[in-house]
Amino acid sequence: MTSGGIRHHGIRRMATVVATGAFALLCGVARANPVPWQMDMTKGATTYSHVPYDLNMVSLLVCVVIGILVYGAMFIAMFRFRKSRGAVAEKWSHNTVVEIIWTTIPVIILASLAWMATNGMRKFYDTTGSQMTVKITGYQWKWRYDYVDYEGKPISKVGFMSKLDDLSNETRQLHSGLDPYAVKTDGYNTYLLNVDKPLVLPIHTKIRFVITAGDVIHSWFVPAFGWKMDAIPGVINAAWTNIEKPGVYRGQCAELCGQDQRLHADRGEGGVQGRFCQVAGRAGEGVRAGARRQCSGAADRTGGGTGSRQRQGLMFGLPARPASNV
Repeated sequence: MTSGGIRHHGIRRMATVVATGAFALLCGVARANPVPWQMDMTKGATTYSHVPYDLNMVSLLVCVVIGILVYGAMFIAMFRFRKSRGAVAEKWSHNTVVEIIWTTIPVIILASLAWMATNGMRKFYDTTGSQMTVKITGYQWKWRYDYVDYEGKPISKVGFMSKLDDLSNETRQLHSGLDPYAVKTDGYNTYLLNVDKPLVLPIHTKIRFVITAGDVIHSWFVPAFGWKMDAIPGVINAAWTNIEKPGVYRGQCAELCGQDQRLHADRGEGGVQGRFCQVAGRAGEGVRAGARRQCSGAADRTGGGTGSRQRQGLMFGLPARPASNV
């Protein structure tokens, strides 16, 4: 087509706005825990969590680039090559080179995304080489955690139920007069996200989870892990994690499991030097010997303290069934 003299300033300004908006979407700040108005996924805190994050960001980049090209070409065609501007349509209707290009490029894009997704799933389902096993059983509306083994040594009679913490439970009551937004821990709103007995795990350890349920379908989900897994009665699903960063990680049940599903909160906190060593101390001698190496190593690095700043690992839990006066 030919154009009858068009000013390009408007088109350039439009392209600048679109590019700026795309850049803002792609450059959101990633955090271990989700926060209000967060624009993208969290990068997480495990050796696997970057896999879904990278796939999401690459897919978003592809969509943004395609959107800019397609809508850019469409708006340019509508505004620059209008009949009122003196544009005259060309007579050709076929171009072999162009058709080969716009067929080959999408095939390459789809094949690349499929390879990333398949490779990510292969890594996710590979639980071999695990150093620790934890059994997770979902109930309405709480979780039960049982330590099964550690470094090849069985663990017996080390387990507990985890439910909603007292502060959130009191705040959610009708006419309690308490402000849910005032329920905070270290500046982070933890309303319906804290539990009374969190799960404690070591860092730099491949941990296998065997997940099931005792009543209805639940879904064990911590965003910082980069995955979620359904807990189904009569079925045992397996997943794994390897926590790299000490910290507190929270989430919520990702399955509609009853009237109080919104109360299925999760909480994670660091703890090799502190709480994990206490759990290991209640297990068998073989387990204590294996854990002692981690605990003593953490003590050497932190000066032997057991405060929250020295703790490494994760705590995770879901609340118990609430009172009926919600």
